Amino acid sequence: MSSDVHGNGRADDGRVAEGSGVDREFLALERELAVFLRRARASSGDMAREVHPELEPAAYGLLVRLDEADRQRATELAAWFGVGKATMSRQLRALEDLGLVTREPDPADGRASLVALTEEGRARFRRVRDARRARYVRKLAGWDRAEVAELARLLHQLNARAEG
Repeated sequence: MSSDVHGNGRADDGRVAEGSGVDREFLALERELAVFLRRARASSGDMAREVHPELEPAAYGLLVRLDEADRQRATELAAWFGVGKATMSRQLRALEDLGLVTREPDPADGRASLVALTEEGRARFRRVRDARRARYVRKLAGWDRAEVAELARLLHQLNARAEG
C-alpha cells in the first residue's frame, strides 16, 4: 500500500518523501556537512601534528577543552566527549607522556585527580590555535561580520541539539 505525499513533502505516515522539496534541503545539508567534517578531520590531524609530531588527531580536541575549561576530571572529559573512561584514560596518558598535560590531586576528592594543560602544552596549543584562527579570518575575509556571527550561532544551535 502506498502513502500519499502532501504538498509539505511528508507522506501520510509522517516520513519525508524521497525526492520532495523538504528532502532537497536536508540532502544538501548532509552533503555540505560531510565535506565540512572530512576537511575538519584532516585539519585536526594537521593541527595535532603541529602541536606535537606524535599527538593523535583525536587528542587535539582534549587540548581545546582543557584550554577552555582549565582543570577537569577524566570522567568529566569522557562525558563531555561521549567516550568511555578507558578511551579517555588512554588519550590522557598519551598526552601526559608527551608532556602536554599533568594530573594533580582533586582538592574536593583526594581519590580523584584533575587534568590540566602544562605550560608547554598550553603554549604549543595556543600557537596552533591562533594560526588556525588567522586562517579562518583569511578564508572568511569577504564575509560580513554578521554572516560569521550567524554561522557561529547556527553551528552552536546544531551542536547543542546534538547533545540532547
